Amino acid sequence: MPWIVGVSGASGTPYAAAVLRALLAAGESVDLVVSRASRLTLLDETGISFRDAHWQHDLREWLARGADGKPGTFEADVSGVRHWSAGDLAAGPSSGSYPTKGMLIVPASTACVAGVALGLSKDLLQRTASVTLKERRRLVVAVRETPLDGRTLRHLVALDDAGASVVPASPAFYAGATHIQDLVDFVAGRVLDAAGVGHGLYRRWRGDLGGARPTT
Repeated sequence: MPWIVGVSGASGTPYAAAVLRALLAAGESVDLVVSRASRLTLLDETGISFRDAHWQHDLREWLARGADGKPGTFEADVSGVRHWSAGDLAAGPSSGSYPTKGMLIVPASTACVAGVALGLSKDLLQRTASVTLKERRRLVVAVRETPLDGRTLRHLVALDDAGASVVPASPAFYAGATHIQDLVDFVAGRVLDAAGVGHGLYRRWRGDLGGARPTT
């Protein structure tokens, strides 16, 4: 059964790329839903146009880039990915009878958070999230916005009450980050932790103060 990865329009497409690479490296199958708004963000942040008719080529190019935008940083095998158009409300993941392990929304915009919390199902991403909740499957929402106003906070509480895991895209520094990719991988790793997927994206805390600092 696949994990569904939904990419909404918030800034943070490198987070999505890191999660996708780690899922594929772990041998997981992925169903991918890229919202219309996120395609504009992806174009702005990477220069990549994500096109339904050429999604494999575009996804390979996206996943090969590092968080600094440099192409050819990673090797990307997308054979384990199935893509569904965000406007296809008849797609497999729109139904509870379509078997999945759960869904990861990364990054999640405040508009996406509101739509899922209110059950709007305006596109396949929101519909799939609603299905994930009603089927009591794992839903991880990596919200990427600051500051958060009261409405969004209430929506996040509603998602938590419904059983979702809310994972803010907040990098930590105890893992010894020396590059922007390290900070991105920390957030991606915490998303995967919430989903219960094994990975080696960041150095875990072992109770050793200063253990991540380089020795001189």
